[in-house]
Amino acid sequence: MRFGRVLALAAATSLALAGCAGGGSSSNSGDGSTLKIGFMGDLTGENSGIVIPPNNGAKLAIDEYNATNPKVKLELKNYDSQGKPDQATSLITTAIGSDKITALIGPAFSGESKAIGGQLEQNKIPSVSPSATNPGLAKNGWTYWHRVVANDDDQGPAIANFLITAKSPKTAFVISDDQEYSVGLADAFEKTFKEKGVTVQRDKFPKDAPDYSSTVQKVKAANPDIITFGGYYAQGGPLLKQLRDGGVKAIFATGDGSLDPQLVSAAGAPAAEGAVIGCPCNIPDAGTTDEFATKYKAKFNVAPAIYATEGYDAATAIINAVKAGNTTGETINNFLKTVDFKGVSKQIKFKANGEPETAAINVYQVVGGAIKNLGASTEAKITG
Repeated sequence: MRFGRVLALAAATSLALAGCAGGGSSSNSGDGSTLKIGFMGDLTGENSGIVIPPNNGAKLAIDEYNATNPKVKLELKNYDSQGKPDQATSLITTAIGSDKITALIGPAFSGESKAIGGQLEQNKIPSVSPSATNPGLAKNGWTYWHRVVANDDDQGPAIANFLITAKSPKTAFVISDDQEYSVGLADAFEKTFKEKGVTVQRDKFPKDAPDYSSTVQKVKAANPDIITFGGYYAQGGPLLKQLRDGGVKAIFATGDGSLDPQLVSAAGAPAAEGAVIGCPCNIPDAGTTDEFATKYKAKFNVAPAIYATEGYDAATAIINAVKAGNTTGETINNFLKTVDFKGVSKQIKFKANGEPETAAINVYQVVGGAIKNLGASTEAKITG
């Protein structure tokens, strides 16, 4: 009975949201002069280093658009989920119900994307994530969901195959914590290694584990040629430090969730040296003078970092829809089905299930205490 009452309450809440949102119709667009576009992700939490750059990219795109004095302006509203699915669920209720957003850039992470995708779908709020990579997100039948990055079924195999080509490992140890993204990427690592004849052992620890000594002991006993971690830098940095402190010297590789200087600072430069990081992103090299990097640095006084270009492109996809005269969630979503433009990160075009047409993966490596872009995974050469 308690379960029945919970279901009834959830249904009532969903109906109320649908009524407030009006299916992304005129109630979202107010007097027609300004549309509210949400951005959701971890803006102040432990992994905010991954989310602030795409948030900045989205701000840059929207500010540039508004500066042209268009008939319909856009207001970017931030929703700081701190990467927590339960917090995202609460925030999206506000975003749809009282704030009446028309579209959403994000969520940034996979767990929160899974948690609120159904609400976005029911209320006809189109979303474009700049960074959520769990493969399962594209398998929910959502028609209002999109992302501009390749998923972990592309990222995991690309990283694993790069390591196999570079190091010819016979054994690998795959590690993750228990977050949605972490497990998904670790699954992809494991599957690829096994398919290529690499013997695999695996371990998983709780996200908030006080230390990783148990995992370190298992890895040390296994003495693998390769270690891969499916997770974020908040856990990856301390894990890498403890592995090195424990005498484990095998090459350490991870994915986009750890592509941040804080991986190096948390592990310590000596421990992080040589670590490999894959990402379905292409971060402009430091010192580059390309147009986007120049504009980004001028506005934020910092060079573009992970997913900055993807945040800009996700916003631009929505901006292009509005430029074409679409001011409701439903019509913006219909436009996104046909969008096809050269973004700053890649060509932006979506498949029917919301996945991007382009699935390139780049490889980065910690060299001299800094993260260096080695290029596409199919062409990159490892250092050391």
